[in-house]
Amino acid sequence: MPQKKRTTPTNPTDEEKPIQADADSAVEQPHGADEPDELQETEKDVDITEFAERMDLNVICSGDNEVIHFSTFNISRPGLQLAGYYKHFAPERVQIMGQMEMTYLQQMTHDARKTACETLMKHPIPCLIVTATLAPCDELVSAAKKYNRVMLTSKLRTTPFVNKLSLYLNELLAPSVTIHGVLMDLYGVGVLLIGESGIGKSETALSLIERGHRLVADDAVTISRIGDRLDGTCPDVIRYFMELRGIGIIDIKAMYGASAVQLVKKIDMVVKLEAWDDKTRYTRLGAPDESYTILGVKKPLHVVPVKPGRNLAVILEAAARTHRLNDLGFNALDELNERLRNNKK
Repeated sequence: MPQKKRTTPTNPTDEEKPIQADADSAVEQPHGADEPDELQETEKDVDITEFAERMDLNVICSGDNEVIHFSTFNISRPGLQLAGYYKHFAPERVQIMGQMEMTYLQQMTHDARKTACETLMKHPIPCLIVTATLAPCDELVSAAKKYNRVMLTSKLRTTPFVNKLSLYLNELLAPSVTIHGVLMDLYGVGVLLIGESGIGKSETALSLIERGHRLVADDAVTISRIGDRLDGTCPDVIRYFMELRGIGIIDIKAMYGASAVQLVKKIDMVVKLEAWDDKTRYTRLGAPDESYTILGVKKPLHVVPVKPGRNLAVILEAAARTHRLNDLGFNALDELNERLRNNKK
């Protein structure tokens, strides 16, 4: 089923509008007036066999289900529900039963255990996973089959399995958006290039590849928010391809080798290329407060004017190196101000 993305209404410029129509609100201009609302996870269907293989699970029963519908990365342990308390039960969550829940079921009488299992399975839960070494009781398996629920087991104990599943669901259901741009890995820094079509993003990226840097995505960049981290990648259909006006489509991996490409990269900074305007005053000392917001996460923004004679590849390398120095606590502007203060003394 298509992903449902709930994002904050903002107004990107025409050249930076996301390619996906339902993602228009996920990219915000550098100086937006309002803070974005909290973003919510997406929804996805995952094949049961694929999920079981990924999480190293055994399928006990699946009924006539072929997929599991995940709508939240929150996880529940239905201990109170087995005792009959359903006031705040969240059936949309994956349900995990460990040694504590299974031991509680075993101390019940057969009739009470059957009632507790069937009451739980009546709810439209995505799946039930039994962890640790205890096998699910017969009443639980029968209730799962009766109500056509998906049940799986894991050899891991509950806590490590919950940690493993949480990481998987956070990546699977991360809010995402696809925007027009180029993503590069420069000295380990993820640099997202944006700007109107034809400004020279791809040509700049090609120059950087020639200088030993790596391409993640050209033309379309799919960005996912995992916690406060933004991960960028390329849609499968155009991965490793680049369009050069006057030349056409080229395959970067085939031309420059596997070392010239990268599958996924964390976005650390944004560089906006724009045509040089003599009437515009561009920063000459640095503007640490400028930022660009994607999916509610702010990233440092550099606006680089483009005109003949400017070596954009060298400029972007300098921007990436500066970013790394800033992360290490060094700021050239602060150093200059300190020298000026010392000279006055």
